[in-house]
Amino acid sequence: MRLVSACLLGVPCRYNGKDSRNEKVIELCGKDAIPVCPEQLGGLPTPRQPVGIFGGLGEDVLDGKATVRSVGNGEDLTMHFVRGAEEVLKLAETLEIRSAILKQASPSCGCGVTWQLDDKMENHKVEGDGVTAALLKRNGISVITENDLD
Repeated sequence: MRLVSACLLGVPCRYNGKDSRNEKVIELCGKDAIPVCPEQLGGLPTPRQPVGIFGGLGEDVLDGKATVRSVGNGEDLTMHFVRGAEEVLKLAETLEIRSAILKQASPSCGCGVTWQLDDKMENHKVEGDGVTAALLKRNGISVITENDLD
């Protein structure tokens, strides 16, 4: 079994209410996929405002050195992202799951690429991990993205 970003499995849970269905992920995981959406598990609705990490990367959010904020208005949603990441980790630990396929370029699931806000609250793609990917890696769980399957 492995954790998989629910949007990659066709669940319309992305910030814009859409999915990122990926046939390679579905074919690879089959019935062994445990779908997760850290943002929903953290209490955020779908759809929701796009967000980015302000002042660092996912690791910095976990350490209290950065925040997760809405694009444009800068609303602080850090608590939701940390809570969602913690819930995903609890699920992994409960089910003894040691690997995950997470959506690249997400402020929560992003592995290797995430979104970062500048001082004008505008988003930019940067190298680094989102909050959930960072927490899973810290706890010894192998994380890849859908792009690693190509």
